[in-house]
Amino acid sequence: MLGNSFGRVFQVTTCGESYGWHATAEDAGYGGSLFAIINGVPAGIKLDVQQIQDECDKRRPGQSPIDSPRLETDRVNVVSGLFEGVTTGAPVGILINNVDTQDIHINQYRDVKDVIRPGHAEVNFFHKYGEFGDWCGAGRASGRETVGRVAAGAVAKQILADEGIEILSHVIESHGIKGKSVSEGTLSFEELKENYRKNDLNCCDLEAAEKMLADLSEVAKAGDTAGGAIEVVVRGVPAGVGEPVFDKLKATIAHAICSIGAMTGIEFGAGAKATHMLGSEWNDQPVVEGGSVRWTTNHAGGFLGGMSTGEDIIFRVAVKATPTISKAQDTVDMTTMEPKQLEAITRRDITLLPRWYPVAEAMTALAVVDGLFMTEAWYGMNKKLDPKWRAMTKPRNTGDYTK
Repeated sequence: MLGNSFGRVFQVTTCGESYGWHATAEDAGYGGSLFAIINGVPAGIKLDVQQIQDECDKRRPGQSPIDSPRLETDRVNVVSGLFEGVTTGAPVGILINNVDTQDIHINQYRDVKDVIRPGHAEVNFFHKYGEFGDWCGAGRASGRETVGRVAAGAVAKQILADEGIEILSHVIESHGIKGKSVSEGTLSFEELKENYRKNDLNCCDLEAAEKMLADLSEVAKAGDTAGGAIEVVVRGVPAGVGEPVFDKLKATIAHAICSIGAMTGIEFGAGAKATHMLGSEWNDQPVVEGGSVRWTTNHAGGFLGGMSTGEDIIFRVAVKATPTISKAQDTVDMTTMEPKQLEAITRRDITLLPRWYPVAEAMTALAVVDGLFMTEAWYGMNKKLDPKWRAMTKPRNTGDYTK
């Protein structure tokens, strides 16, 4: 299986499955672990392991009625690259064991292992790996695969915090119920921070959150699931991060987000609204502020030419409903090629949103750190560049734009 690494300078490789298998004689059975190996972590960083744990706890299942009831503890073990609390420059290795792998759940998967789950990626794992693919909990096609991403992203977040860069995301829509957003100008970054994680859905529009949660309760009673959308805001990235052609920061972030299961669309800044706007309406106009170039609006979402402008990076992601539902659906047995009906009884999330946004933050952090490292290396080697141009790249400290 290829494609398990992300990044060029700050590079993360993950492995591990939904259930996995313990191969030792005394511990043979399902269980396994998930791993993240992070190359490119500078030496001398005081890495806070509790912060890594806190990030993993955001996406941990079994914390609310709308989460999967799977009771994983997701305990973080940093097994390499850290000595006396400080990074050594060696790869940072993080191990997270699976613990809630009961026979009853394994047999639920075994009973339908050859039956296509409508909307789920495991059918393509069957096409690619045939009978040898991991059918238990969908193996690497499971959302559980994202644990390693979040652990690695937590390391990236600590590096970014030292540079004054913050990444926050929140739910802005669930099953057609919309909440306030930073991109629409109906929610400030300060309100986002104040209301962050104040409810089970992490919708920072508290009134809309109540409506969303009530609706999701009805969705659950019907044996169904619901989709929605999240918004990600990155504050503090200096201008000029990213490479001008194939490695645009915008493209790298899109790659990072599109690699997360269940996403169905991404738009930056004004996004699709740009199709209705004139150039005179969409263009963000520059001004001089504190010796740096700033922009009076942010329709571009913090990018021009795919590189950062110094403004807030803002984008929204559409997330589909959890494909596993209790309602009967028509499907096919992959081994007999005969029609079947499937009423799944496995554990699942009513909505992916409250466990999806931490993964989006993590992947965004990985993309930004990688872009920042490449940019800083370029500036470090470019002896002829006038330092005054670096001074112009300082990021905006607020997200307030003149109208």
